[in-house]
Amino acid sequence: MEQSYTKHTKIDPLFHYVLAPLSLVTVILGVIQFIQALINNSFTLNSYILLFSGIVLFFIVVKVRLYALKLQDRLIRTEESFRYYILTGKRLDPRLTLKQLIALRFASDEEYSLLVEKTVSKNLSAEQIKLEVQNWKADFHRV
Repeated sequence: MEQSYTKHTKIDPLFHYVLAPLSLVTVILGVIQFIQALINNSFTLNSYILLFSGIVLFFIVVKVRLYALKLQDRLIRTEESFRYYILTGKRLDPRLTLKQLIALRFASDEEYSLLVEKTVSKNLSAEQIKLEVQNWKADFHRV
């Protein structure tokens, strides 16, 4: 599968279509059960367990996703710094933001150095950087 600006985002079906919706449904069911228990004045341990388990499950799903993305962002920062050093023998400009570096990773080696310089001098946004890329370097490992 070829990547381009219009087709570079990645959906993880198990996460986006199964795990996240199921955890959200569990929270909703827990809230419904809890409200019904309030209205009927029939609190049971199950009402609390379902509500709190749903909330905990939802937060676990969200945090696990955020941890994976944060780690991936750190790896991209390291990879792109090393790539720039290999290509130019210089350190990457510290003014580059993480979002800019993430966008720059799609540039081919031939255009990378010039695009980094252009990004720094014109403070290009991540979207502008992606639109500037002529030879798209696919990233199939992003989670």
